[in-house]
Amino acid sequence: MEWGFVHKAWEKWTSINVGSSTGEPLKSALLINHDPNAPSRLLSIIAEQEGINATPTEVSQFVDFVRRNKLQSENFTIGQNQYVVTSIHENCFCARSVTASEPAGEGAIIMHTSAFLFRCIV
Repeated sequence: MEWGFVHKAWEKWTSINVGSSTGEPLKSALLINHDPNAPSRLLSIIAEQEGINATPTEVSQFVDFVRRNKLQSENFTIGQNQYVVTSIHENCFCARSVTASEPAGEGAIIMHTSAFLFRCIV
């Protein structure tokens, strides 16, 4: 996938959907350059982020969680929140924060593509 196209699509999509004043905006979005078929020594990198300041350590731990593929038996952490997977679909999974400060909680949607992991916080 051409990086220029991905960057333009990201800019267009995040300007409308992350932190927007219409409806229920996404709190943050994170695009991780990740090839699930690559050797584990190749590190995933943060390709784009909006509304979050993720660190390489957080991303590495999250990618390790995805690679282990024990979605229903393990939790993952991003920032201050720990998440438990609530549903698994063909190309994505959903999670709910178990440590969110608000009673309604915080959710995450993680989508897999051939070259990226895309995480949205709602």
